Amino acid sequence: MTPSPKAVKQAIHWMLSLRESGDDPALSQRCDRWRKANQEHEQAWQRVISLHQDLDLRTIPGAGVALQTLETSQRRLHRRQALKLLGGAALVGSASWLAQDLESVSGLVSDYVTATGEIRTIGLPDGSLLQLNTRSAVDVAFTDHQRMIRLNHGELMLTCSPTPYQGRPLLVQTRDTLLEGFEGRFVVRQDDDCTRISVSQGRVAFQRPGSAGLQWISSGQDWRVDALSAERLEQVDMDAGAWTEGLIVTRNMRLADFLSQVNRYRHGYLSCSDEIADLRLSGVYRLEDPDQLLQLLPQALPVRLRRRTRWWIRLEPVA
Repeated sequence: MTPSPKAVKQAIHWMLSLRESGDDPALSQRCDRWRKANQEHEQAWQRVISLHQDLDLRTIPGAGVALQTLETSQRRLHRRQALKLLGGAALVGSASWLAQDLESVSGLVSDYVTATGEIRTIGLPDGSLLQLNTRSAVDVAFTDHQRMIRLNHGELMLTCSPTPYQGRPLLVQTRDTLLEGFEGRFVVRQDDDCTRISVSQGRVAFQRPGSAGLQWISSGQDWRVDALSAERLEQVDMDAGAWTEGLIVTRNMRLADFLSQVNRYRHGYLSCSDEIADLRLSGVYRLEDPDQLLQLLPQALPVRLRRRTRWWIRLEPVA
C-alpha cells in the first residue's frame, strides 16, 4: 500500500521535529505512538526515512540557523520556550524548504521528482522524451494497453515518439483533464486552479472528467482547463518551453507575474509592492542563478531590492 500524501506530510513533520529537538524522549515516544497507531503511518515513516537517510538538515537553507538558535536558547530558556523560538527562526528555513521542495508531498511517492531549480530529462521506453520543470512530480506507467504519465504537480514537456503504437495511446493525466498526445511536442502545467496546455508541434486531444467527447488542440494553441470549463487562450505563450533550455522569456510581462515564475527556481520568499506589480518587462533571462537575475531588474525598471536575509527579497519602487 502506498502511503497518502497526508501521512507522508505528517511523517516529514515528525522527522524534522525529532532532528531539531535533539534528545527528547517524550517527543520520541509520541512519534512511536503515531507510527504504531496506523499501518499507513509506519509506511509513510519508512518512506521518508529511506528517501532522506543521507540528508543533512544543516544543508537546508536556514535550518542551520534554526538549530543554532535552539542550541543557544536551550542554555538560557526552558525547552518549551526554545522550541517556540526555533519555530520562528525556522520560518524561512526548514519550513520554507518543505513548502517549496516538497510543496506537494506527493513528490515523495512519485516515480520522478525535481527539486527547486532542477530541470530533468527522462527518456521513456517508447522513445518519447519527458522533461520536468522545477518542483515537479510525475508517475509513469507503461503497460500492454496504454502509456500513461500522471502529472502530480508542476510542469512537463513531452516530445512524443514518432513510432506508432497502435492500441497503446500516449496519455497525460492531470487533476483537471486527460490528454492524448500524438506525434509532436507540448507543455502541460498544473497550477493551483487549472491545467494549462501549450502545443508547439503536432496536436493533442483532451477530455475533462464527466464531459462528452474529445477536444483538439492544434500546434500554436494554448488552452486553460479546469474542473468546470475549457477555453482557448487568445494570448499564446510562444516561449512556454523556454525553461527546457534554462531560460525565461518575457514579452511585456507584469513584474508580479515574472517574480512568481522566478520564485519557482529559488528558495525563500520573493515579492513586490503593489505600486510596481503592474510594471512591464521584456527580455530573455537565464534561470541558473535566480538571485543574480534579480540583480538585473533595477537596470531595466525603476525598482530596488530590499533584503532581510539571503532568502527574503522584496522589490520596491525607487524612492
